[in-house]
Amino acid sequence: MTRQSHDQFAKEYLEELLTPLGTIKKSEKVKREIQEIDVWFEPFSDQNQENLPLGLLGKMAKTQCLFEPFRNPPSEIEIRSCLLKLYAVHGDVVRKAKRESRNIAESELPILWILTPTFSSRMIAGLGATEIAEDWVKGVYFLPNILKTAIVVIHQLPVNEDTLWLRVLGKGGTQKRAVEELTELPENNPFRENLLEILADWRKNLELRDNLSREEEEVIMNLSPAYLQQIEDWKQEERFSLITSLMEGRFGSLDAELSGLVEKIAKFPISERTQLLLALGNLSREELLQRLRNEEG
Repeated sequence: MTRQSHDQFAKEYLEELLTPLGTIKKSEKVKREIQEIDVWFEPFSDQNQENLPLGLLGKMAKTQCLFEPFRNPPSEIEIRSCLLKLYAVHGDVVRKAKRESRNIAESELPILWILTPTFSSRMIAGLGATEIAEDWVKGVYFLPNILKTAIVVIHQLPVNEDTLWLRVLGKGGTQKRAVEELTELPENNPFRENLLEILADWRKNLELRDNLSREEEEVIMNLSPAYLQQIEDWKQEERFSLITSLMEGRFGSLDAELSGLVEKIAKFPISERTQLLLALGNLSREELLQRLRNEEG
């Protein structure tokens, strides 16, 4: 899969999760080489940090930061390119503070989070990166403090609810399991519906390509649960809309009691549901209520 395809998906995915918590600076470019930052995030100043709903990702987003997601492990050159972008951003922040005649605190400078599915021990050692397990979790490696950079090795993260949002950006079995977990989230989860749509769109876009690589075929398989769930959700919405429309045509504006029947009718087997809707025009309100009571009985 091309890096560009994964980048676009990862940007949309992270922006969807982080927008309720702060500001995404879209299409921000750094000077000199004019490289675009994948995701530049600034948390809202009044955000209640104790109630962030995103587990490890929420903890990472407590301060201003840059996210650079990779589909495959980044090379030495790609790591250095990410660092160049980070320090170009730092330079812009410092110059802006000088123009405003104020001092800049170290805590105001963004942190760089590099997200990668796997990473070799050789690269970790070469960067001088270390885990701080007591404060974070396994799989999160920090470069020396002065560099303000950390690497999240997604496939090393513990498999739990706190890491779900990051594991979706993994590969192979890690991604497949995370997507399945995402589809199993409660329907009232604030992120579930939009993320399923993003994942389903990514799958559809891949399917439209010719000569798919083995990796692209694997991603399609990994995203299938989200795609199928999204289709089912769309079908359910269409059923609700159809039943509501037919009932409004028969009874006018629906009160609370009639509105409560829509979901019950939608859950009927298709043959029973069709028969009931065809007979709806000849049923009074009481006859419909009685018929549904008999079905429940």
